[in-house]
Amino acid sequence: MDSSNYGFGGSSSPYDSEEHGSSGTSILGAGARAEFNHRELALDNYSTKICNRSFWVGFSLQLPVGVHKGDESEGINNSYSLENHHFRGPFHLLLILAVTCLGNVILLVAWRWLGKITKKRKGIKMNERFFERNGGLLLQQLLNSFGANVARSFKLFKLTELNKATDHFNVKRVLGRGGQGIVYKGMLEDGRIIAIKKSNVVDEGKIEEFINEIVILAQINHRNVVKLLGCCLEAEVPLLVYEFISNGTLFQYLHDQNEEFPLKWETRLRIATEVSSALSYMHSGASFSIFHRDIKSTNILLDNNYTAKVADFGASRSISIDKTHLSTIILGTLGYLDPEYFQSSRLTEKSDVYSFGVVLVELLTGQKPIFLGSSQENISLAAYFIRCMKEKRLYDILDAQVKQDGKKDEIMVFANLAKSCLNQIGKERPTMKEIVIELEGIPLSKKKKVSFREVIKRFRKGD
Repeated sequence: MDSSNYGFGGSSSPYDSEEHGSSGTSILGAGARAEFNHRELALDNYSTKICNRSFWVGFSLQLPVGVHKGDESEGINNSYSLENHHFRGPFHLLLILAVTCLGNVILLVAWRWLGKITKKRKGIKMNERFFERNGGLLLQQLLNSFGANVARSFKLFKLTELNKATDHFNVKRVLGRGGQGIVYKGMLEDGRIIAIKKSNVVDEGKIEEFINEIVILAQINHRNVVKLLGCCLEAEVPLLVYEFISNGTLFQYLHDQNEEFPLKWETRLRIATEVSSALSYMHSGASFSIFHRDIKSTNILLDNNYTAKVADFGASRSISIDKTHLSTIILGTLGYLDPEYFQSSRLTEKSDVYSFGVVLVELLTGQKPIFLGSSQENISLAAYFIRCMKEKRLYDILDAQVKQDGKKDEIMVFANLAKSCLNQIGKERPTMKEIVIELEGIPLSKKKKVSFREVIKRFRKGD
């Protein structure tokens, strides 16, 4: 029988020898060959299973291309060497790690994004609640009722605008602190510099009154009054936005004098005239009267040209032009407070006159409204000035710059005006209109030799 019919091909097998009694393939030899092939196939299958198994370190050994499971049953020789395998385990590990990290990053970004959206929505709802609580809807109605001019000049600022302008109300932006609140410096997106007053507290029961005051202040248009540009009602307490005045306060120039810019007599006289002009306008220059209630040198600002501007209307009150007074809680600053108002709680225009009289004395003497005496006791500048006037010791308390620059007759007119403003009886004090005419008449009387009494007589006669 031809051995090739069985596929053994030749006599190389040890089972094909003559010792077994046949020159061809013996039955015993064929059986041994079948057993050998069966064992070899079993070994191939075992190594294939091992190669297809994923180890804990991430290696995955796979069959060569073209070899598939089950081929051994068809008589295909699946034996191959391990050294021919390609280990792709590290690549798979890095791919898994990369996908995992990417997924975590996406989840983190999505979580933060959702958190920001939720926080933003909460902030918007809170701002809307504050806006309504602080009288925003009422303010909008009132502004619309006053016409387009007021609506255009007065702006309702968003809280985000003012946060950006002040670097979230950074303490480094604080310009000053007072009894009514804190003032911050800010810059709007259009480059304008502004001053933002943040009130300490607002009585919710007086919101309507507060809104009315804002509308009134928005209508004030005087060169010697700091302009109210707008407000923000989206914060917990209302924020008032004013024009920024760059050169500080009159208090600083009077009590922290420097050689670079000494306040000469002419400058002091001009500042007094400008402040009195602003107060006269507020008292009687419109269809309503505004009583400032806190006139003092720290509330008189100086711009680049050292023009005076009255500021801080946080304590101000408005009344109908046909009324002379109103009863209210006592507000003001020690040393400037009208004693009659302090005793009666009746606020009148003469209360501002008294406070302005203290400012006039500051301009004359350079002393603070409350100062330390020789025995380290607190002394009221107003009371000390009145005593010196009675004792004819005015020149003993004058500021050195006033003595150097001022004329005696001018100083005396100025001092007598201050004395009349400080009268204990409010009705005997002059009005702000009379004060303006008197101050403007000081340089006029020097040129035309017109006395102060003649100026007042002309005013009262209507000349």
